[in-house]
This record gives sequence, structure tokens and C-alpha cells, in this order.
Amino acid sequence: MTTGARARAQFGAETDDGGRFVRQGSRFRDHVTADGSSGFMAAPGRYHLYVSLACPWAHRTIIVRHLKRLEDVVTMSVVDPVRDGRGWAFRPGRGHGPDPVNGFAFLSEAYAASDPGFSGRVTVPVLWDRETGRIVNNESADVIRMLNSAWDEWGDASVDLYPADLRDEIDAVNHVVYETVNNGVYRAGFATTQEAYEEAFDALFATLADIDRRLGSQRYLAGDRITEADWRLFTTLVRFDAVYVLHFKCNLRRIVDHPNLWPYLRELYQVPGVAETVDMDHIKRHYYLTHDSINPTGIVPRGPELDLTQPHGRG
Repeated sequence: MTTGARARAQFGAETDDGGRFVRQGSRFRDHVTADGSSGFMAAPGRYHLYVSLACPWAHRTIIVRHLKRLEDVVTMSVVDPVRDGRGWAFRPGRGHGPDPVNGFAFLSEAYAASDPGFSGRVTVPVLWDRETGRIVNNESADVIRMLNSAWDEWGDASVDLYPADLRDEIDAVNHVVYETVNNGVYRAGFATTQEAYEEAFDALFATLADIDRRLGSQRYLAGDRITEADWRLFTTLVRFDAVYVLHFKCNLRRIVDHPNLWPYLRELYQVPGVAETVDMDHIKRHYYLTHDSINPTGIVPRGPELDLTQPHGRG
């Protein structure tokens, strides 16, 4: 079987006729609200996050949970970063372990318990409701919005990552960044034709160049305050040079080659507590050991050396 055929076999359900990666939609889109008007009332200890430290989409929720000081309010557990044909698994290991809520062996059991007919790809993050015994939401964009406001009675209400006066700008930035950067690296990496790969590659690096110019004239993506837009980009940037450059063939320029993106990445990494959410071992082992159609040898690169702790010089 050729490399292209193996890739189509592994990602066929999310590949169109032109070889373009098409991400599946999130199945569960209910919301937790402070007043419970949604049917899911915020309360300490009721909800649990299932995450992977390797996954950029789950990483967003881990960061926001920390920034909002919700560690004792919304519990969390971590899956094994190495995923096989059975999907995300709860196994003992460094930084991950058994499921403390339901005793599931695989995250797919949470999906089956919530929708016995579910047949899509099992993804993280998952926001689980102990009271109803089902998934509330598996869309990271929704989950970070909930974490930002629903539990303010018990978290840090002074932190607002989606302020009303910046929402139009945040939404506009998020739209472009999601399409061409967050999902763009996957569109390049999982493409099964040269045309699809180059289309994603060109859009990715055009947007990174635009963002680099933007950060030359303003501190953050939406202005002078850190917002969810910055954290949504951060989780892609922090994986870029170690994974996406090589594994997903996104090799026109590294983040360290961008005069403004590189110090911006270091500044966000140095926000108190954020570095502790970045586990490069989980990240590298997940990508290089999970996508066997892309990396059939299973060799995990030792490099690159990235010093995210050096002074960023941004104010």
C-alpha cells in the first residue's frame, strides 16, 4: 500500500475527493450556564474534563481552566498520549492515568454512554456531567467560553478572556486563525494529494506572516489585552517547530524565524502556570507514534532545542 493509500485509509472519513482533510463536526454542543437555564447548571464538582496534554484543542481548555482558577471546581483527568486503533485510552503512566470518574478504559465509552449510536471519531476535550452521566460538550471553542464565565462564582471572575468590547475582533481573528492555522496544519499534514497540501500550506504561511505583522504594531491579537484568541493560537504555535514543521511538512518557516511571533510565543508561555500545561514529551510521542501513515517508523525526533524561557522583551 502506498503512503497516500495508507493516509486515505486512516483519515478517509475526513478526506474529500480532492484529498483535502475535512474535520468532522463536534457531536455534543450543550452548554453549562451559571443560572442553569440551559439544563446544565454550573456547580463545583459536578463537571469533569477529559483531556490529552498532547492535543492542541484540549490544551486550550487546560489553560483557561488554570487562568480562571477552576482546578478545584472542574476536575480533570488525562488520557494516554499514544493513541491506537481503539482511540484515546486511560492507562497509567507519567502525566496520565486511569479514569477516576467512570472507570472507563477508553474515552469511546463516554461517547457510547452519551449516544449509543455514535460512529464518528472520538475526540478530546470532553466535558462530562456526573449528574446526568453524559457528555455535555466536546467542542473546545464552546468549552473555553463556558470556563470563562459559567463558574465565576467559584473561580476568578476578574479574568475575562472574551470581553464584550472586543468580541467582534476576537471572533474575526478566531475565524481566520482556525481555518488556516489551527486546522490549517492538519489540512497540510493529512492532505492526500499534492494540490490539497499546497493549498493548505500556502494559506497557513500567509496567515502566519499576517499575524507576525499585526504583532509588530500591537501587543496581542485583539489589541492590548490577552484574550481567548491568543490562547487559541498559542496551542498551535507551541507545537509548531517540534511537530508541524517536520511531521506535517509545514516547513517554509519555523516560529523562531518570525521576528514577532517568536517573542509573542515566549511571552504567553511565561504567563504564570502556563508552562506547566505544556508537556512536550506527550506532544511529540502522540504525533509521531499515532499517525503511522505519516511516520511509519514510529521514530520520535529528539529535537529541536527551544528555549521558551528566555526573556521575550515585549514590554
